[in-house]
Amino acid sequence: MRSAASPRNGILLLDKPAGLSSNAALQKTRRMLRADKAGHVGSLDPLATGMLPICLGEATKIAGDILSGRKLYRFTAALGSRTATGDTEGAVVETAPVPDFDGPRLSQVLSQFHGPQTQVPPMYSALKRDGQPLYMLARAGIEVERAPRTIEIFTLTLLTATSSHLQLEVLCSKGTYVRTLAEDIAKALGTCGHVQFLRRVYVEPFADAPMETLESIARALEAGTLPTILPPDAPLQHMTAVTLDSRASEMILHGQAVSSGECGTAGRVRLYDAAGAFIGIGESDGAGKVRPKRLFNDAQ
Repeated sequence: MRSAASPRNGILLLDKPAGLSSNAALQKTRRMLRADKAGHVGSLDPLATGMLPICLGEATKIAGDILSGRKLYRFTAALGSRTATGDTEGAVVETAPVPDFDGPRLSQVLSQFHGPQTQVPPMYSALKRDGQPLYMLARAGIEVERAPRTIEIFTLTLLTATSSHLQLEVLCSKGTYVRTLAEDIAKALGTCGHVQFLRRVYVEPFADAPMETLESIARALEAGTLPTILPPDAPLQHMTAVTLDSRASEMILHGQAVSSGECGTAGRVRLYDAAGAFIGIGESDGAGKVRPKRLFNDAQ
């Protein structure tokens, strides 16, 4: 079962262009679709391009589920210079010679970054300290200590390498900063570096889903059609689906737990009414009882 999508409620996968902040791209999309409520999932730097999921209407309630998914990035690390922002947007603050390295040496360095690890977030990030975004402090010349965060690198693949640039592809957990990864790789090679190019290829579970551009959205609307908008439950297909009869649907929408013989495993479940309409996320105790967790007021 799957709920219907519409400009009011659904998920649009935007291929964000370079030069726009994530919020600017969100606002342009929201205005074009005349959406009352919308939010983007996971920020992309203005330099970066690629998949930016935009949740419309009630779909904003499942943004956290999308945010927790793994991300695939392709990026180019320029070796020999470090910038204030970790990418080409910032001024060069350090230069260093690039030592000679061969394939085995590079493979050995990259292998160090596989698996769970800690990473210190950059000052130029949207993380907040006492309510103030770190990038605002950085612009004021203030640097504060940042606690390391646990991340995981699932794959790190070398695409091409020259004496001054590395083209890489990384599949990583949420919370991973590719700018910091590029700096750390350069440091492990005995030099410094920064991100020259960055593209988010996909956010799970949308690896094979089509993306829209601002231009394709405009063309679709001019033609009297809609761009591709996924239903709100599209990223929740890993959860067990539970269909409730009319009485149980009414009860759960009023915040009451209900009995359902459909779900014999504990955990979060997708809830549908008797007509097949998606009504939200519930929590199953594994013994036939389902409680509401996050309900949709209007998922159609």
